[in-house]
Amino acid sequence: MRQGGHVTARGVLHLRYTVAEGAIMAVSRATSYRLDPVIKARLESRARSEGISERALIERLVAEGLDTLQHPGIVYRDGPTGRRAALAVGPDVWEVVSALRHTTGGEEQRVSALAEQFALHPRHIRVAIDFAAMHKEDIDAQVAANDAAAAQARELAERRARLLAS
Repeated sequence: MRQGGHVTARGVLHLRYTVAEGAIMAVSRATSYRLDPVIKARLESRARSEGISERALIERLVAEGLDTLQHPGIVYRDGPTGRRAALAVGPDVWEVVSALRHTTGGEEQRVSALAEQFALHPRHIRVAIDFAAMHKEDIDAQVAANDAAAAQARELAERRARLLAS
């Protein structure tokens, strides 16, 4: 689902929703919310500091808030690659998924192995896996980006070693 919208000067939030690919098409749906002036000022300040529109910040906060309600134990963190979902008590979700792909055995064996690897309770690993299942495309993209960066780093190390060996 694609979302868009804007916040008016009076602090009234208008959101538009467009549904994509195979779903029922809804061109847009305007929704208005009145915001407390203090919250509106904080929203404006934060959006300005991040260099994004208030609408973009509202959409991100609502989406992340809904995710954290649905998946207790998930938080969002900023980093060099942007915002990403993580376990409040541990690694990013994509890191758990990447490690999961290199773990063998039955479901419980794999969960236990990851819990031991990350020094977490198995329930935390399950939270990460459940979150990843609901956000497969995003998590797969983060894993792929990390795999590409690792391959590039290995290639650079090999070239450096060859150059120094000459």
